[in-house]
Amino acid sequence: MPWFAIAEVITGATGSPCRPERHVPVSGGSINAAFRLESGRRRFFVKLNDPGRVDMFAGEADGLEALAAAHALRVPGVIACGETAGRSFIVLEWIDLCSRGDWAALGEGLARQHQCLGHRHGWHRDNTIGNTAQVNSRDEDWAAFFAAHRLGYQLDLARRAGAPARTIDRGERVRRELGRLFAGYQPAPSLLHGDLWSGNVGFDAHGGPVIFDPAVHYGDRECDLAMSELFGGFPEAFHSAYDAVWPRDPGYWVRRDLYQLYHVLNHFNLFGGGYAASARSLIDRLLAAMG
Repeated sequence: MPWFAIAEVITGATGSPCRPERHVPVSGGSINAAFRLESGRRRFFVKLNDPGRVDMFAGEADGLEALAAAHALRVPGVIACGETAGRSFIVLEWIDLCSRGDWAALGEGLARQHQCLGHRHGWHRDNTIGNTAQVNSRDEDWAAFFAAHRLGYQLDLARRAGAPARTIDRGERVRRELGRLFAGYQPAPSLLHGDLWSGNVGFDAHGGPVIFDPAVHYGDRECDLAMSELFGGFPEAFHSAYDAVWPRDPGYWVRRDLYQLYHVLNHFNLFGGGYAASARSLIDRLLAAMG
């Protein structure tokens, strides 16, 4: 493992000598190998992958720095990322996290983050959503952006992954008629986390919210809200606090299915299994809502 080489990078980035005394495997998801690197009293969070994944870590670092610049929610500080000793890596600030804390502060902070607006939807670079490439070509038309770079992209992957033809065909109908879901609604390009589920949220020692593992871009704020209701969801305190700062549009409850469909299709493309049935159910609801 490239611990001495990474320690040299940390030394250069921080200006303080780093000696890799201990590295402890920690939970870091299914994509990367994750460790707590210890050097005296200093601790760092390090993720490792194959050398070909250095751009994935660069995208993560870029997203974290953009979220930090919003001064709305805490994110781990980026120390370094790159490639050394045959491994790609990212080094982040170590934060002792727990699963309980101030969910209302998360809702309020997310609303403030979403009030950081860009000029167009998308991002200045592509990144990843989980282990899947995420295309972020900029566009002033949100519905066109989402149809091409979110729903259409995932449907193409699902077709190649063997999703049922009926699911793909009906999903393509949603994509073609997607603009009907945006009648009278033109979302501002908000700064999004992009992958805001419970596994990417924690709380620091003071109960303050911390968000991480982003798939940052500018887009409809409802995307983050829809993702927050998937895979267990966030408590009511989060949603009430968010709406107190920036109430959601009444049409959210239909578009929520559209935005969740993106993530469910991505999970099918990554993991297969029952996600195909979940995608079909969302597609059927969307088509019913379209009339």
